[in-house]
Amino acid sequence: MGALHEGHLSLIRQAAAENQDVFVSIFVNPTQFGVNEDLDSYPKTWETDMKHLEAADQELSSSPNFGRISAVFAPTTKVMYPTMPPSSQIDGDGSFVTITPLGKFLEGSSRPVFFRGVATVCMKLFNIVQPEKVYFGQKDIQQTVVIRRMVQDFHLNTNVVIGATQREPDGLAMSSRNVYLGARRRKAAIVLPLALGLAEQQYKIGNLRRNEILWPANDVATSLRLRQEELPASKRALFEVDYISLADPDTLEELDKVDPAKGAILSGAMVMQSLEETSNEEDCGLGGGAKPVRLIDNIVLKPIA
Repeated sequence: MGALHEGHLSLIRQAAAENQDVFVSIFVNPTQFGVNEDLDSYPKTWETDMKHLEAADQELSSSPNFGRISAVFAPTTKVMYPTMPPSSQIDGDGSFVTITPLGKFLEGSSRPVFFRGVATVCMKLFNIVQPEKVYFGQKDIQQTVVIRRMVQDFHLNTNVVIGATQREPDGLAMSSRNVYLGARRRKAAIVLPLALGLAEQQYKIGNLRRNEILWPANDVATSLRLRQEELPASKRALFEVDYISLADPDTLEELDKVDPAKGAILSGAMVMQSLEETSNEEDCGLGGGAKPVRLIDNIVLKPIA
């Protein structure tokens, strides 16, 4: 999708450590954006992205056992959708790949066309490039589950490799959308990794039931939201938690109790609301804090021997 950051570059390094030739695709895919989502304002930073890739390839050249970036595939929308303009309507026309029910859960509940668009464009990319391996970041963990299911169900000749989530020093997961946050919302956004981390600790000390694991996550999210609401409009950064989920790692169905032999996926999504009042001197992020910003994160609860 472009707007490259360290999370993307870490996947490139991982791919280069395991392959001689690395292809990087950059394409802002319109079909994974809903009608009222941020396609038009999504950051498009081609020149900066190319500089990142040149620097990454130069870094790889100094490592004799690593592969190199052999190509950047940056197709136009007409190339990816050759017969008709893609639709973002839920019941829109077009040639689509749908992976259900996985694509209906979690993010799919709030963004009903998102995983249809993701699966469709990935199928197209895999058909065009014919990769031996494809690399995805754990930050978009539902996406990785959907793509793995698609590869399995359609007998695609590729292996899906997952790279670890890259984080800022305070724990916020790196995302291309973070540029929208600005200082005030950026500071408040840390509630999401904080909440998930508290839930993870409950699992690590032996709690397996849903309420035992999730209560501290819900508690801290509610507490910090109320704290923001008490601040004046010129100081606060309001947010709404969409979900905090404890799900089966294969089916994404919600769990009442974790099977310790299987583990689970702990995930969450929140929306940082538009800033109500701003000043000229304030860092409000790309877009001036005028639009809501959706953030997602997750932690994999590993099986316990």
